[in-house]
Amino acid sequence: MHVRINDIVEVMSGDDAGKTGKILKVIPKKQKAVVEGINYILKHVKPSQKNPQGGRVQKEAPMVVSNVLVVCPNKSCTKYNRGVRTRMKLLDNGNRVRACVKCGHEIIVTV
Repeated sequence: MHVRINDIVEVMSGDDAGKTGKILKVIPKKQKAVVEGINYILKHVKPSQKNPQGGRVQKEAPMVVSNVLVVCPNKSCTKYNRGVRTRMKLLDNGNRVRACVKCGHEIIVTV
């Protein structure tokens, strides 16, 4: 998959198109990811010890990974934090790293 946890991504389609957020969780088997502040749903919950009132809770739902693009950390590459396609780049020491298609800048996940 082209996204990983803690990546900053831009949503390309759907109700939240154009918004950016950080990846909180990735579900590889379903090809989905949870993005912070994107794709909110209302979940109805019963009263419990954690939530004694019950009611409706707003939370982020997983969205399909093909609807997001990674934002390049190179500021001169794109304007206004736009998403870019990525490719795998082979380093001299044999390691592979994701790189921006437009500028070739390496995309490294910071924790």
